[in-house]
Parts: sequence; C-alpha cells; structure tokens
Amino acid sequence: MDVSGFVFEGKGYVDVEVYVRPGARFSSLRLEDGGLVFYTREKPRGGRANRSLIEFLSEVLGISSSRVRIVSGAGSRVKRVRIYGVTEEELKRALASVLGRGSG
Repeated sequence: MDVSGFVFEGKGYVDVEVYVRPGARFSSLRLEDGGLVFYTREKPRGGRANRSLIEFLSEVLGISSSRVRIVSGAGSRVKRVRIYGVTEEELKRALASVLGRGSG
C-alpha cells in the first residue's frame, strides 16, 4: 500500500498526516478515501485521542513515545505527527505492515 502522499521526510524526522476518528468501537489504522485514518476507542477529551495516536505509532515503530509529537492539528481531526530518529522508509514499511494486516 502506497502511503507516499502522507509521509514527508525532514532532517532527523519524518512527518505523517493522519485523520483521527475518536470514539470508535475499535482501534485501527486504515487507508480510506485517499488518506490515512486512525480509529481510536478514546474520546476527544483531555487529549486522550491524541495520546492514543502517539502510543499507537510509537508501538508500531518500536520506539519511545517521547520521539513522537503532534506538530499541528492537536485540536482538530487532521493531524501532522512528527517522528524523530526514523527514516521515511522505516515509517513507510511500518505503516504498510499495519495496513496490510487490517487490524480492527
């Protein structure tokens, strides 16, 4: 699955754009309507849905959650997440793995 349109590499970090759907009956990352969509059981209160996204990405990549930050969209559904110390290829491979197994 091609996620190239949502992944952007910078110097020492990679950004990914994700649409978040809080309050779902399941937690999963999916490719829908031309974008990455993260479903989380968490409600959009007190940053819980944001925290869920950060924890999900850090777990998928096998890194500390301190290396994952929401750099824009913290109060909206569309977020830009910055991941430090990971290459674009590593992120794409991890996302493809998650998208390929169709968790839900």
